[in-house]
Amino acid sequence: MTNTVKRVGLAYSGGLDTSIIIPWLKEKYDCEVVAIAGDVGQAEELAGLKEKAIATGAAEIYIEDLRHEFVTEYIWPTLKAGAVYEHKYLLGTSFARPVIAKRQVEIAKQTGCDSLAHGCTGKGNDQVRFELTFKALAPEMAVIAPWRDWDIVSREDAIDYANERQIPITASREKIYSHDRNIWHLSHEGGILEDPANEPEESMFELTVSPEKAPDKPEYVEIGFERGAPISVNGEHLDPVPLVEKLNEIGGRNGCGRVDLVENRLVGMKSRGVYETPGGTLLLTALRELESLCLDRESAHYKEIVAHKYAEMVYFGQWFTPLREALDAFVNSLMAPVSGDVKLKLYKGNVIVAGRTSPNTLYRPDLASFTMGASYDQKDAAGFINIFGLPLKVKALTQK
Repeated sequence: MTNTVKRVGLAYSGGLDTSIIIPWLKEKYDCEVVAIAGDVGQAEELAGLKEKAIATGAAEIYIEDLRHEFVTEYIWPTLKAGAVYEHKYLLGTSFARPVIAKRQVEIAKQTGCDSLAHGCTGKGNDQVRFELTFKALAPEMAVIAPWRDWDIVSREDAIDYANERQIPITASREKIYSHDRNIWHLSHEGGILEDPANEPEESMFELTVSPEKAPDKPEYVEIGFERGAPISVNGEHLDPVPLVEKLNEIGGRNGCGRVDLVENRLVGMKSRGVYETPGGTLLLTALRELESLCLDRESAHYKEIVAHKYAEMVYFGQWFTPLREALDAFVNSLMAPVSGDVKLKLYKGNVIVAGRTSPNTLYRPDLASFTMGASYDQKDAAGFINIFGLPLKVKALTQK
């Protein structure tokens, strides 16, 4: 493969791994490197990225604003599906990879690249997410995964490699955490977190204040939805990107959205991650409450099965698959009546439901009230219980 690689499209973040990958690719393959970065809401992490890529040897760099596409075509579908991996993880890194990899493939083809590269380790899930996207969208292109090829075996080795070649990096032996930030979340891995017995250091958190330091007075926030998609905050209609940003601020200042999780990776091992997803936590809580008004029992219960499968597919990198697209069609059909407003009460890390309303509510006070009325004939319950309990009665009579 060394002789055939002439121009490589690299998924570039400017972090430790991709910073050293550019010179490594040039040394190993004597090739040109096109650095491709996707702006999915990393904020200040994108500062100086262009200069850094060129300084470390990239022939070109593209920085693509993918935030709107990321929110509307990846976050919203996953949110509407109710997908949460292993009860806790709101999939912030998982669904950011296919949107970045998709644009990477498009630019690589436009700029005449013959190969694609990424900085994911051979132990992680991200290598699968990137490469399944490559297989779906560019099966003819070769894939280079340096972490599966070079002699570097740790972040400490990578730091030494960078220092030897005078490559500017922000990571150090003292600041060894691995972070991944986008508009949906911030993840933390590595360092003391590799021991599940260790409590995360408070200095590590960036998007959320500690619950102890959150305001002593509750804050109320009202979120509006239309057909399952968020459209407003406190009565103000917002575009998708500023809507998520606003809820991140509100949730973050109240200490909401922290998750500490030992998860089962696709590659077979367990890993420990700490995640901050303040706005996403508010949205998921609110949407579930709205569904409780608008979905009938059978639809709501079956949707839980779909949510589990959808979460696995997103986590496993199976975004560009026929099944994921089919599940989207099912969810979109089911969520058609899920419109309305949900009021949340935020207090020191707690997200408490304070009210929900919908023009499509299935909740009927005349049926649910303890006050007996003409809408429900209690006498009907006796026959229902007899039929519903018939198998139990037959079993008991047989045993007797």
